[in-house]
Amino acid sequence: MAVKLVLSGIGKDFLIPVIDTVSFSVEAGEFVCLLGPNGCGKTTLLRIIGGIEPATRGTVLLDGKLVVADQRHDRPVGMVFQEDRLLPWMSLRDNVALVLKPLGRPLAERRAIANRYLGVVGLRGFEDYYPGRVSGGMRQRAAIARALAIEPDVLLMDEPFASLDAQNRRIMQNEVRRIWRETGRTILFVTHSIEEAVAIGTHLIMLSARPARIREAIRNDGRVERAKLIDDLNAMIMEEVERQQGGASL
Repeated sequence: MAVKLVLSGIGKDFLIPVIDTVSFSVEAGEFVCLLGPNGCGKTTLLRIIGGIEPATRGTVLLDGKLVVADQRHDRPVGMVFQEDRLLPWMSLRDNVALVLKPLGRPLAERRAIANRYLGVVGLRGFEDYYPGRVSGGMRQRAAIARALAIEPDVLLMDEPFASLDAQNRRIMQNEVRRIWRETGRTILFVTHSIEEAVAIGTHLIMLSARPARIREAIRNDGRVERAKLIDDLNAMIMEEVERQQGGASL
Protein backbone atom coordinates (compact mmCIF):
# COMPACT_ATOMS: atom_id res chain seq x y z
CA MET A 1 0.00 0.00 0.00
CA ALA A 2 1.04 3.59 -0.59
CA VAL A 3 1.85 5.81 2.37
CA LYS A 4 -0.95 8.34 2.73
CA LEU A 5 0.06 10.32 5.81
CA VAL A 6 3.38 10.98 7.55
CA LEU A 7 3.82 12.75 10.90
CA SER A 8 7.41 13.72 11.71
CA GLY A 9 8.35 15.07 15.13
CA ILE A 10 4.97 16.70 15.83
CA GLY A 11 4.91 18.73 19.03
CA LYS A 12 2.46 21.22 20.49
CA ASP A 13 2.86 23.69 23.33
CA PHE A 14 0.18 25.83 24.88
CA LEU A 15 1.20 27.28 28.27
CA ILE A 16 2.80 23.88 28.86
CA PRO A 17 3.91 21.16 26.43
CA VAL A 18 0.89 19.02 25.46
CA ILE A 19 2.46 16.90 22.73
CA ASP A 20 6.18 16.20 23.06
CA THR A 21 7.25 14.35 19.92
CA VAL A 22 4.95 12.14 17.85
CA SER A 23 5.98 10.47 14.60
CA PHE A 24 4.16 7.79 12.63
CA SER A 25 2.94 6.99 9.13
CA VAL A 26 -0.40 5.74 7.86
CA GLU A 27 -0.89 3.70 4.71
CA ALA A 28 -3.83 4.34 2.39
CA GLY A 29 -6.96 2.51 3.51
CA GLU A 30 -5.90 1.93 7.11
CA PHE A 31 -8.26 2.45 10.05
CA VAL A 32 -6.10 3.90 12.84
CA CYS A 33 -7.42 4.42 16.38
CA LEU A 34 -5.67 6.92 18.67
CA LEU A 35 -5.84 6.05 22.37
CA GLY A 36 -4.46 7.56 25.55
CA PRO A 37 -5.36 9.01 28.95
CA ASN A 38 -7.56 12.08 29.26
CA GLY A 39 -5.78 15.30 28.38
CA CYS A 40 -2.89 13.67 26.53
CA GLY A 41 -3.52 15.62 23.32
CA LYS A 42 -5.42 13.15 21.11
CA THR A 43 -7.89 15.75 19.82
CA THR A 44 -5.13 18.34 19.40
CA LEU A 45 -3.13 15.86 17.34
CA LEU A 46 -6.17 15.17 15.15
CA ARG A 47 -6.70 18.89 14.60
CA ILE A 48 -3.05 19.31 13.59
CA ILE A 49 -3.40 16.46 11.08
CA GLY A 50 -6.52 18.12 9.69
CA GLY A 51 -4.86 21.51 9.29
CA ILE A 52 -7.18 23.11 11.86
CA GLU A 53 -4.49 23.65 14.51
CA PRO A 54 -0.84 24.58 13.82
CA ALA A 55 1.89 22.42 15.30
CA THR A 56 4.57 24.09 17.42
CA ARG A 57 7.15 21.88 15.72
CA GLY A 58 7.29 19.05 13.23
CA THR A 59 5.53 18.40 9.93
CA VAL A 60 2.51 16.57 8.54
CA LEU A 61 2.64 15.30 4.96
CA LEU A 62 -0.49 14.17 3.09
CA ASP A 63 0.36 12.43 -0.15
CA GLY A 64 3.82 13.94 0.17
CA LYS A 65 2.50 17.50 0.44
CA LEU A 66 2.92 19.66 3.52
CA VAL A 67 -0.25 20.27 5.54
CA VAL A 68 -0.31 23.91 6.67
CA ALA A 69 -2.91 25.09 9.19
CA ASP A 70 -5.79 27.09 7.71
CA GLN A 71 -4.63 26.48 4.15
CA ARG A 72 -6.78 24.40 1.85
CA HIS A 73 -5.10 21.19 0.71
CA ASP A 74 -5.55 19.79 -2.79
CA ARG A 75 -6.68 16.46 -1.31
CA PRO A 76 -9.39 17.25 1.24
CA VAL A 77 -9.61 15.97 4.79
CA GLY A 78 -13.02 15.27 6.32
CA MET A 79 -13.69 15.82 10.02
CA VAL A 80 -16.38 14.32 12.27
CA PHE A 81 -16.57 15.96 15.71
CA GLN A 82 -17.91 14.77 19.06
CA GLU A 83 -21.05 16.85 18.44
CA ASP A 84 -22.90 16.49 15.14
CA ARG A 85 -22.88 20.29 14.54
CA LEU A 86 -25.88 20.08 12.22
CA LEU A 87 -27.81 23.29 11.59
CA PRO A 88 -31.28 22.75 13.10
CA TRP A 89 -33.11 24.89 10.52
CA MET A 90 -31.81 22.81 7.60
CA SER A 91 -32.86 19.35 6.46
CA LEU A 92 -30.34 16.52 6.64
CA ARG A 93 -29.88 16.82 2.86
CA ASP A 94 -29.19 20.56 3.05
CA ASN A 95 -26.80 20.09 5.99
CA VAL A 96 -24.74 17.64 3.96
CA ALA A 97 -24.95 19.68 0.75
CA LEU A 98 -23.79 22.83 2.53
CA VAL A 99 -20.13 21.72 2.66
CA LEU A 100 -20.08 21.48 -1.14
CA LYS A 101 -21.13 25.09 -1.71
CA PRO A 102 -17.60 26.56 -1.20
CA LEU A 103 -16.36 24.07 -3.82
CA GLY A 104 -18.54 25.77 -6.42
CA ARG A 105 -20.77 22.77 -7.12
CA PRO A 106 -24.20 23.61 -8.65
CA LEU A 107 -27.21 23.21 -6.37
CA ALA A 108 -28.62 20.16 -8.15
CA GLU A 109 -25.23 18.41 -7.97
CA ARG A 110 -24.83 19.28 -4.28
CA ARG A 111 -28.20 17.76 -3.47
CA ALA A 112 -27.51 14.65 -5.55
CA ILE A 113 -24.19 14.08 -3.74
CA ALA A 114 -25.89 14.67 -0.37
CA ASN A 115 -28.57 12.11 -1.24
CA ARG A 116 -25.91 9.59 -2.27
CA TYR A 117 -23.93 9.83 0.95
CA LEU A 118 -27.01 9.89 3.16
CA GLY A 119 -27.76 6.57 1.48
CA VAL A 120 -24.24 5.32 2.20
CA VAL A 121 -24.71 5.96 5.94
CA GLY A 122 -28.15 4.32 6.02
CA LEU A 123 -30.36 7.43 5.96
CA ARG A 124 -32.13 6.92 2.65
CA GLY A 125 -35.69 8.14 3.10
CA PHE A 126 -34.71 10.67 5.80
CA GLU A 127 -33.25 13.33 3.48
CA ASP A 128 -36.01 15.86 4.22
CA TYR A 129 -36.04 15.33 7.99
CA TYR A 130 -34.67 18.04 10.28
CA PRO A 131 -32.06 17.27 12.98
CA GLY A 132 -34.58 17.78 15.78
CA ARG A 133 -36.81 15.03 14.37
CA VAL A 134 -34.23 12.23 14.33
CA SER A 135 -32.21 10.36 16.95
CA GLY A 136 -28.68 11.16 18.10
CA GLY A 137 -27.34 8.18 16.20
CA MET A 138 -29.03 9.35 13.01
CA ARG A 139 -27.62 12.85 13.46
CA GLN A 140 -24.14 11.38 13.76
CA ARG A 141 -24.75 9.37 10.59
CA ALA A 142 -25.65 12.63 8.85
CA ALA A 143 -22.45 14.21 10.21
CA ILE A 144 -20.44 11.32 8.74
CA ALA A 145 -22.28 11.76 5.41
CA ARG A 146 -21.36 15.46 5.48
CA ALA A 147 -17.69 14.62 6.01
CA LEU A 148 -17.76 12.01 3.22
CA ALA A 149 -19.54 14.34 0.77
CA ILE A 150 -16.32 16.21 -0.03
CA GLU A 151 -14.83 12.80 -0.90
CA PRO A 152 -11.84 13.19 1.39
CA ASP A 153 -8.68 11.15 1.15
CA VAL A 154 -8.53 11.02 4.95
CA LEU A 155 -11.45 10.98 7.39
CA LEU A 156 -10.72 12.22 10.93
CA MET A 157 -13.18 11.23 13.66
CA ASP A 158 -12.96 12.76 17.15
CA GLU A 159 -14.90 10.52 19.57
CA PRO A 160 -17.96 10.69 17.33
CA PHE A 161 -19.96 8.18 19.38
CA ALA A 162 -19.14 9.46 22.87
CA SER A 163 -22.63 10.91 23.46
CA LEU A 164 -24.52 7.80 22.31
CA ASP A 165 -25.94 5.09 24.56
CA ALA A 166 -24.31 1.68 24.56
CA GLN A 167 -26.70 0.11 22.03
CA ASN A 168 -26.44 2.94 19.50
CA ARG A 169 -22.69 3.08 20.01
CA ARG A 170 -22.34 -0.58 19.01
CA ILE A 171 -24.57 -0.01 16.00
CA MET A 172 -22.49 2.98 14.89
CA GLN A 173 -19.24 1.06 15.38
CA ASN A 174 -20.51 -1.58 12.97
CA GLU A 175 -21.72 1.11 10.58
CA VAL A 176 -18.42 2.98 10.46
CA ARG A 177 -16.59 -0.29 9.79
CA ARG A 178 -19.02 -0.98 6.94
CA ILE A 179 -18.58 2.53 5.53
CA TRP A 180 -14.79 2.17 5.76
CA ARG A 181 -14.89 -1.14 3.86
CA GLU A 182 -17.23 0.23 1.19
CA THR A 183 -15.48 3.58 0.62
CA GLY A 184 -11.85 2.55 1.15
CA ARG A 185 -11.16 5.81 3.01
CA THR A 186 -8.20 6.20 5.33
CA ILE A 187 -9.60 6.83 8.82
CA LEU A 188 -8.01 8.21 12.01
CA PHE A 189 -10.37 7.74 14.94
CA VAL A 190 -9.92 9.18 18.45
CA THR A 191 -11.60 7.25 21.26
CA HIS A 192 -11.37 6.84 25.03
CA SER A 193 -12.82 3.33 24.75
CA ILE A 194 -10.25 0.58 24.41
CA GLU A 195 -13.00 -1.92 23.58
CA GLU A 196 -14.18 0.35 20.76
CA ALA A 197 -10.67 0.75 19.35
CA VAL A 198 -10.03 -3.00 19.39
CA ALA A 199 -13.41 -3.65 17.75
CA ILE A 200 -12.98 -1.27 14.80
CA GLY A 201 -9.31 -0.33 14.26
CA THR A 202 -6.76 -2.06 12.05
CA HIS A 203 -3.97 -0.21 13.87
CA LEU A 204 -3.92 1.14 17.43
CA ILE A 205 -1.65 3.97 18.56
CA MET A 206 -1.41 4.42 22.32
CA LEU A 207 -0.21 7.84 23.45
CA SER A 208 1.50 8.43 26.76
CA ALA A 209 0.37 10.88 29.41
CA ARG A 210 1.01 14.57 28.73
CA PRO A 211 3.27 15.62 27.11
CA ALA A 212 2.33 12.89 24.66
CA ARG A 213 4.67 10.47 22.98
CA ILE A 214 3.80 7.17 21.33
CA ARG A 215 3.71 4.58 24.08
CA GLU A 216 2.80 1.66 21.79
CA ALA A 217 1.82 1.08 18.15
CA ILE A 218 -0.07 -2.16 17.56
CA ARG A 219 -1.26 -3.90 14.40
CA ASN A 220 -4.73 -5.19 15.29
CA ASP A 221 -4.73 -8.20 12.98
CA GLY A 222 -6.12 -10.85 15.33
CA ARG A 223 -2.77 -12.38 16.22
CA VAL A 224 -3.31 -11.35 19.84
CA GLU A 225 -6.54 -12.56 21.44
CA ARG A 226 -8.99 -9.66 21.79
CA ALA A 227 -9.48 -10.08 25.55
CA LYS A 228 -5.71 -10.11 26.17
CA LEU A 229 -5.19 -7.06 23.94
CA ILE A 230 -7.87 -5.14 25.84
CA ASP A 231 -6.30 -6.13 29.19
CA ASP A 232 -2.82 -5.07 28.00
CA LEU A 233 -4.08 -1.70 26.74
CA ASN A 234 -6.03 -1.07 29.94
CA ALA A 235 -2.86 -1.77 31.93
CA MET A 236 -0.94 0.74 29.78
CA ILE A 237 -3.63 3.39 30.31
CA MET A 238 -3.55 2.88 34.08
CA GLU A 239 0.26 3.16 34.12
CA GLU A 240 0.07 6.43 32.19
CA VAL A 241 -2.69 7.83 34.42
CA GLU A 242 -0.66 6.99 37.53
CA ARG A 243 2.44 8.55 36.00
CA GLN A 244 0.53 11.71 35.16
CA GLN A 245 -1.01 11.93 38.62
CA GLY A 246 2.38 11.33 40.19
CA GLY A 247 3.90 14.10 38.11
CA ALA A 248 1.07 16.50 39.02
CA SER A 249 1.65 15.93 42.73
CA LEU A 250 5.30 16.91 42.60
